Formats: sequence, structure tokens, C-alpha cells
Amino acid sequence: MTRVWAERGSRPPAPRDQRREWAYIFGAICPHRDIGAALVLPYANAQAMNLHLDEISSQVTQGSHAVLLLDRAGWHQTGGKLRVPKNISLLHLPPYSPELNPAENIWQFLRQNHFSNRVFESYTDIVDACCAAWNALIEEPKRIASIATRGWASVIA
Repeated sequence: MTRVWAERGSRPPAPRDQRREWAYIFGAICPHRDIGAALVLPYANAQAMNLHLDEISSQVTQGSHAVLLLDRAGWHQTGGKLRVPKNISLLHLPPYSPELNPAENIWQFLRQNHFSNRVFESYTDIVDACCAAWNALIEEPKRIASIATRGWASVIA
């Protein structure tokens, strides 16, 4: 659900789905290069995170090293189950600090602009909507940079 414009005191209709099928967008962004890497997966666990780390690693510029900011989600800290590629370092943010994670603004943007007030007919439609939303974000020049740039997270040359 999200906010919508409506006359004060009214209750605008909004669809709500009570089914329980999920797809997870595992996404990472680089505001400096204005790019992102993502996978849409059926589960959020260490195995899925390992697939995502491999995808991120493939997008890191040859000869460079990426620092990946992570919150404290269970699949980000799985006690030795993560296989971290050599060109990536993980930096866990302090607990209860989503404002430090630029990706949180990306998720908010996607929810507000692509997923809110929608009901999907099937699981395939959910996956298709996730892929379309991520691709729309990636294809819009400077969108990632405008949403996720942080002064404290600058590139070291």
C-alpha cells in the first residue's frame, strides 16, 4: 500500500491481495556508475544471496573492488554460509539504521511507482512485474544516482 491523493475524509479504493506468493528482488546499486545488478528469486536465504553476490561480482569493473553495504537481514549474516567473491567486501550497517542504506530509497521508489495498489493474477505476473520494475529503473539515466547518492559514500580513486 502507498499514499494516494484523495479528498479529505474519503477512503479511496485500493486493491489488496490476501494470497501468499512472494518473489524477492535481490538488488544492488552503484550510484557512482549509475548501474545496478539484480535477480528476482522465490526465496530469501543464503543460497539466494550467494547467487546475488555472484551477479554483483560480474558487474564490478575489472581491477576494481566493491564495498557492499548490507543491513542485518538474516540472509546477509548467515554464519559462514555466504561465499563472498574476491572483488567484493561486505560492510554491515549498524542495527536499526535504514537511513544509512541507499538501497532502501530504491525499494521505496519501486514500491511507490511500480508495485503499489496492484493485484497480480499469478506468480509469473509477480516475477514479470519485478523484472519490469527493475529494468525500468536501470534504463532511466541518472535515476539511481539521484535516488541513492550519499556524500559519505564516495568512490576512492
